[in-house]
Amino acid sequence: MAPFSVLCVCMGNICRSPMAERLLVADALALGGDAGQLYVHGAGTGGWHAGEPMDAQAARQVLARGGTVDGFKARKLLGEHVDGSDLVLTATIEQVDFVVALRPDAAARTFVFGEFGRLIRDVRLPDGLAGAYERGVALVEAADRARAGQPARPADELDDPWGRADAYFSRVADEIHATTRPLARALFPAP
Repeated sequence: MAPFSVLCVCMGNICRSPMAERLLVADALALGGDAGQLYVHGAGTGGWHAGEPMDAQAARQVLARGGTVDGFKARKLLGEHVDGSDLVLTATIEQVDFVVALRPDAAARTFVFGEFGRLIRDVRLPDGLAGAYERGVALVEAADRARAGQPARPADELDDPWGRADAYFSRVADEIHATTRPLARALFPAP
């Protein structure tokens, strides 16, 4: 079975989206999730940091929360990244618009981070779903139904921590975790 693919998007792909990418993987592994059932990747709408490592402050937050930063290289968002993703999580509403302009067919599976976290709080997946892929697809469909065509709220966005103090990065990482933890639990429920 194919892995459930999550694309994390921000502006430069050096702060918010890499933290989200690596924290989701760490959360899944902490729950005993099978790494082969989940593919998490990221990209930036700006693209000017392509090939660069994760921002040092972002890396500190990932490491402090049990994730790894090994092998990370920023990249520019391309249509093919969206095409191959079952769920697209963006830092801002503007980035949702960017993704949907690039690939209109991705609208139902593209959310702002906080929006997705808010919408999945009350989702109860049916029993009998086999593996992370089926659970993930069902979760995205349920979140899209729960959104009912309503736009994300400004409070759903992740502030850009670039150039700010470690405490700012820590707050943003906590906000990311507020979505990655329940997402990981939905994909890899306790037996």
